[in-house]
Amino acid sequence: MSVNPELRKLEIDIPSQPQALVQLSLLLAEEDINLAAAASLIETDMALAAAVMKAVNSSLYGLKGRVQSVQQAITYLGMREVAAITFEMGLRAAFPPAVELEPLWSRAGRRGLLMGRLGQRLGLDGWAAHSAGLFEECGKAVLFRHAPDHYRAMLRAAGHYPAGDVELVTLEHAGFGVSHDALGAALCESWGLGPAAVTAVRYHVHAQATRQLPELPAQAQPAQAAGRRAILALSVLVHVLMNDAHALDEVAAAIAPQADLDPVLVRRAARQVQEQLDEAARNGRD
Repeated sequence: MSVNPELRKLEIDIPSQPQALVQLSLLLAEEDINLAAAASLIETDMALAAAVMKAVNSSLYGLKGRVQSVQQAITYLGMREVAAITFEMGLRAAFPPAVELEPLWSRAGRRGLLMGRLGQRLGLDGWAAHSAGLFEECGKAVLFRHAPDHYRAMLRAAGHYPAGDVELVTLEHAGFGVSHDALGAALCESWGLGPAAVTAVRYHVHAQATRQLPELPAQAQPAQAAGRRAILALSVLVHVLMNDAHALDEVAAAIAPQADLDPVLVRRAARQVQEQLDEAARNGRD
């Protein structure tokens, strides 16, 4: 997909999607996914496959016994989660290593997993939810790569995540003419992610800060618009779950009805997913 011409004028480069992820996207778009072909594709990129295996065997997933192959990982975790891990590793590899970005990538992995599993429990598009969580802060990596010293100072001035994100958006607009949420959405579009993920990345700062879902462009079909609002609502819910869990009931009551979700089901599902990951982490440390 093309990048917004207005963003092109700013001369901020958005990294191209790695070829392995382009091919994986094509496989995922098929009605009957060829799991063996997907595993083989991931394994053809040795660096990517190694990163995927390292992530799969981390305490985040808490698998009993060490997974030895991508095919085995798919058997244990399912294609969606292995594909999401692959996209996560491909996204990280698109940017130079930096100490300042490590917390971002750590949050991305956990956020994506929480959003994907929560979306699946609520009958939403699990892949859209997972990818939205993974890519939520990727615009920060784009700006850091573009102007590391300037952006490093900007991050310090804005203050710690997540409280500083609203101020960071203001500083980004002043310094670059664009904010990380808009850049992140552009990267999602250029990498072929669906409209629901693009929307969640584009509006996550506003929605998380205000706990209000914005009106979305009218050209979307009603069903598509509902799906996009629901994934954005998951972004708000998981943000609270990760940063201020005691406020979950209050936020679920406020945000779920805006996306035609049941607050009681949302709260229950969110807590179950959180407990599932906590248990996995405990198993992974045993």
